[in-house]
Amino acid sequence: MKLKLFAIILFLLLIPPFSCVNAVTFHVAPGGNDANRGTKKKPFATLERARNEVRKFKHGKPLRETMTIILHGGTYTQLKTLELGPEDSGTIKSPVIWQAATNEQVRLTGGPTLPVKAFHPISYEKVLARLGAEARKNVQQLDLRQFGELQLEDYPETFRGVPAVPELFFNDKRMTVAWWPNSGWTTIAKIIESGSTPREGDKSNRPGIFEYSGDEPSKWNVQAGIWLQGYWCYDWYEETIKVKSIDPRQRQITLAAPALYSVKQGNPSPRRFRALNVLEELDEPGEFYLDRSARVLYFWPPASMDGARVALSTLNAPLLRLKNAEYINIQGLILEACLGDGLELVGGRRIQVENCTVRNTRQLGIHVTGGSGHRIENCDITDTGTGGLVLEGGDRRTLVAAGHEALNNHIWNFSRHQLTSAYGIVLGGVGNRAAHNFIHDAPHQAICLNGNDHVFEFNTVSNVVKETDDAGALYKGRNPSCRGNIIRYNFWTDIGSPMGHGTAAIYFDDGDGGDLVFGNIFVRCGFPGFGSFGTVFSHGGHDLRAENNIFVDCKRPLGSVPWDDQRWKDAIDGGQDCYWQTKLLEEVNITKPPYTTHYPELVNFMNPKPGQPRNSFASNNVLIRYAEVSSGNWKYADDQNFLTDKDPGFVDAAVGNYELRSDAEVFKRLPKFKPIPFQQIGLQGRR
Repeated sequence: MKLKLFAIILFLLLIPPFSCVNAVTFHVAPGGNDANRGTKKKPFATLERARNEVRKFKHGKPLRETMTIILHGGTYTQLKTLELGPEDSGTIKSPVIWQAATNEQVRLTGGPTLPVKAFHPISYEKVLARLGAEARKNVQQLDLRQFGELQLEDYPETFRGVPAVPELFFNDKRMTVAWWPNSGWTTIAKIIESGSTPREGDKSNRPGIFEYSGDEPSKWNVQAGIWLQGYWCYDWYEETIKVKSIDPRQRQITLAAPALYSVKQGNPSPRRFRALNVLEELDEPGEFYLDRSARVLYFWPPASMDGARVALSTLNAPLLRLKNAEYINIQGLILEACLGDGLELVGGRRIQVENCTVRNTRQLGIHVTGGSGHRIENCDITDTGTGGLVLEGGDRRTLVAAGHEALNNHIWNFSRHQLTSAYGIVLGGVGNRAAHNFIHDAPHQAICLNGNDHVFEFNTVSNVVKETDDAGALYKGRNPSCRGNIIRYNFWTDIGSPMGHGTAAIYFDDGDGGDLVFGNIFVRCGFPGFGSFGTVFSHGGHDLRAENNIFVDCKRPLGSVPWDDQRWKDAIDGGQDCYWQTKLLEEVNITKPPYTTHYPELVNFMNPKPGQPRNSFASNNVLIRYAEVSSGNWKYADDQNFLTDKDPGFVDAAVGNYELRSDAEVFKRLPKFKPIPFQQIGLQGRR
């Protein structure tokens, strides 16, 4: 009997702690201790300690119980990336869940929180002499040497976006490096020297020279380092270049390096620029300047410092990286203030990121590459330096889908540093879906489709392409092997700016085709400019279909610039800067299955006949208060579209309800028109 009792006790002692039939739970709290056992009363202190305990518990074997790591409220300063891999994975029946404790705010922050008591009035006379009277009274300084060897990288000579330099955040808002002008842009008065054009292979390295207006630049200290961010040639590409010299007598600035496309009038609007990292321009609340050599931070707080939260981002990497992991759920966390992406997900299977906030990153919010079945849902992504959410996966050679999904996410104020080609959502690869997202407020484009058989549906897109030209809210192009994509049941409002060349809501570029635009509602979208732009616009392409859409107050709903036979042949042969020989025959092969079977229109694509028609087709669309129906190669019949200057039967367009009544005139004029599920578009079940 004693022997039997001893065996039972020994068995119980060998069971790992916290084990039960259905679940295992560990707790982490900022005030915890990594020597603890990870219980609620005695939590771990770090995420790394919890991760290691998960590995220890698993013993390298698949989980049989759901495992939950509960993070309690507070700030977790991440000086390095939290890495999760195969050894941290769950299973389909027993996932590993990393979640914030109920009703507690959990922050993963990529840099130190700066104590407000460490800020003091400026004590350096030479610095005071470079500031205006108001700044001298309000700017505070902080000696960063007390925080150890923080990486204070400097700006390179030229860059796009922003390099890995620390950023300052005050009460969760990104502060602005001292700049001029304080809002908007100033314009070039006269181009003196365009300089060389590296984009075209020009290696002469001649910098641009231009005249400026007024006298403000004459007071800047060029030796301290000044950079100009500008739209030097085109209004769809910005670049930042260091200043070599300023001649105040002639009001001329010489750049330290050539601009990629040189300094010239590529688009109709004036060339524009602004100065960054200028101590003399630290002249309003919310601006800061970092003296790297002295390791001193100068800052004009936008509000009282009492009780303020001041953070400096220094982690030049993602806060969280999952690589080849499976069945892990990330729930309710705030990922913020890092110099890389907020969350990086590489390979793996069935990772779910839910109810998280990703903000104030220098790069992307969330970046998914490879793997299958990942889902990003109910997340807020805002104030990112480049884009919001990238979903890439699937095999383009075999057209095997990845099945990633972006669902019900709110993505806004992205592209804060890289002002162009930094998208709120990117779908790349094959077979990914974005639905019920709200994407808004950005200077340039909002969505990029790159690949095959993606679905972009039930999304709301508004107030983008507001500072740029020759652009669209959704961009896809330059690779005709990318096709089979569906853009349906989306609501597009207030897209574009009247800068001259033209803007669109949906832009198919440089020979693109083979996609469907169905059941969308466009309100005040696009500007024709001086060319052929339309709300749905095609440059050079064909085999596009625009069906069952509603266009309200869009000046030209359908636009296109068709290519003639010679330009089309040039592109197929590898010219027109398109690289189709590589894209269509090497990266994939559109002359063989699965491309010729999945997309029959690609048969003989590489050997077009002279005079072959290349058209796109529009049918069953409703056009309300337009100036011109279309341009270019759109084919349509008036009796297959409803053209009117009156309300076609909306429930209440005056308050933004574009749902059609059951007795709407549309259904009488277009019997085949299918009701658009307006109430299902956009965020669902979220405030």
